Amino acid sequence: MRFSYQARTKEGKIQSGVIEASSEEAALEVLHKNELYPTLIEKIQIKPVLFQEIKLFKRISYKEIVVFSRQLATMLDSKVPPAEALDALADQTRNPDFQEKIYKISANIREGVPLSRAFFRYPKIFSTFYVNMVKSGEVSGNLTEVLERIADHLEKDYYLRSKTIGAMIYPAIVLTVFVLIFIVLMLFVIPGLTKVLTEAGRELPLVTKIVIAISNFFVSYWWIILLILVAIFAFFYFYLKTREAKETLARVSLNLPILGNFLKNLYLARFAENLSTLIVAGIPIAQALEVTSDLIGNYTYQRIILQVRDRVIKGESISSVLERFPEEIPPLFVQMAAVGERTGRLSTTLMNIVRFYQREIDTFIDSLSSIIEPILIIGLALMVGFLAASVFLPLYQIGGAL
Repeated sequence: MRFSYQARTKEGKIQSGVIEASSEEAALEVLHKNELYPTLIEKIQIKPVLFQEIKLFKRISYKEIVVFSRQLATMLDSKVPPAEALDALADQTRNPDFQEKIYKISANIREGVPLSRAFFRYPKIFSTFYVNMVKSGEVSGNLTEVLERIADHLEKDYYLRSKTIGAMIYPAIVLTVFVLIFIVLMLFVIPGLTKVLTEAGRELPLVTKIVIAISNFFVSYWWIILLILVAIFAFFYFYLKTREAKETLARVSLNLPILGNFLKNLYLARFAENLSTLIVAGIPIAQALEVTSDLIGNYTYQRIILQVRDRVIKGESISSVLERFPEEIPPLFVQMAAVGERTGRLSTTLMNIVRFYQREIDTFIDSLSSIIEPILIIGLALMVGFLAASVFLPLYQIGGAL
């Protein structure tokens, strides 16, 4: 059973949250063990399925994790005890799901569970990178400094994600609106005009015949189109979960014109930054490579990084293994990694690589935004012109005949 509670701490501060227990008495006992003195406790009634909120729209966003990490680092740097810091962060968190999990982590900390292990219990929120970084901070005694590095890393990653998504929003909105307008025209507008045009008894232009044929297909066989779309969606949804699909998608995406180089730069920057951050935190190089492979987001690069890990364990250098993959790892990356290994400053050299690829990524996104707008405008103008010609040409002929 789940209970919502409101309680006071020893200092008199009000705290609220949700707790799981077998009974109300057990819930009160747990609260007392955590030095919380409840003023209100209520059993949460489980609603029927039809009345339950859809959790899809309540998921914990990446931005919430970024903000949480920065605030936790700041509070620990101010010498606030971890459990109290987590309680304070939970109090100001608006997402109920995230708030509940933070309270549970706080309760785990009070029970003596290390912070890294408490985070490990929520892999959908805290990645292997996050957990390993926190664990290294606990072992080295530099938890606050490590949390600052995590926050910096997440903020950079969030900035890159936001900028990439932002560049795609405008074309996505334009294309969506156009598709909706096209469907409305084919299903409702063109059928009405078709009746008027056929009653006129005149020969219709080719462009009009094409549009009418498309409209008739939409009106008569819309259910076939819907079934095909559902089938395509279901196929890709289940197929993309297979290893074969991941391998194919990874290989094809890297060979796409224009976007292929952008994706390579993106994965290389992610590879270098994750590895650098983990090395600075004191995580062994083999373990750092394994964690990085889980975060890279592309099966091809994941396979390469795991091969690097296996060879490094056998005594080879990172750069000597990377140069065996010239199509995926450019010479600049290999040379910089080799310099870092020779000088003993691999983490610093990797961050220099990150800055280089970050500039390349920023330049590409800015260029893409400026190029895609006129392309969309021209494409939409051609489509609108085609539809307008199909409608107005026969009307003009009818008007001329009259």
